[in-house]
Amino acid sequence: MAQPQRTERAGAAAAAAPLLALNNVEVVYNDVILVLRGLSLKVPEGQIVALLGANGAGKSTALKAISGLLKAEDGEVTRGDIVFGGERINGLEPDEIVRRGIFQVMEGRRIIADMTVAENLRLGAFTRGGVDVRADMERVYSYFPRLRERTGLAGYLSGGEQQMLAIGRALMARPKLILMDEPSMGLSPLLVREVFGIIERLNRELGVTILLVEQNVRAALQ
Repeated sequence: MAQPQRTERAGAAAAAAPLLALNNVEVVYNDVILVLRGLSLKVPEGQIVALLGANGAGKSTALKAISGLLKAEDGEVTRGDIVFGGERINGLEPDEIVRRGIFQVMEGRRIIADMTVAENLRLGAFTRGGVDVRADMERVYSYFPRLRERTGLAGYLSGGEQQMLAIGRALMARPKLILMDEPSMGLSPLLVREVFGIIERLNRELGVTILLVEQNVRAALQ
């Protein structure tokens, strides 16, 4: 009877394993500037986890460490492990991390202003190869119907519409985990409620896990 009991315990432990785990992570910029030290966190699959803190506390750096974007800023994970789906991912190239199921919605949206809304959305599916993305675009439009009406350049969208486009572009990659960096930045209180309502729907209806960095503590915790 002992062996089945051990198997059951092992199965329960595996089921409880987080989708993402940071274990004692340290990040250094330009080989000398220590920005993060000893950061550990867990993100359970199918949940929304909010990472809160003051401006300059290193929240955005933590997301870039996960998504592999530190390299673009001369940053490096010098200690600790970042584990996604049971596999260590720190050190992988950003495109490989996207292919594994992580997509970061950057602070300030970072949409391509001189491309159309549809072109920005198709760009989100780039790492999936030459697949037919029409069904994915229809799904994005079902969550963000305003984007269907915007046929011009993305640079002419309002701040709220640009944030919706940035989230929609992330969905085009069919991610398991979306990293969201300050989604409320620059938005009116009404738009903040709308955007956070959509984030909640994406989590509830699509099962997308979300790690959220936010200074608006009240909105994030709600």
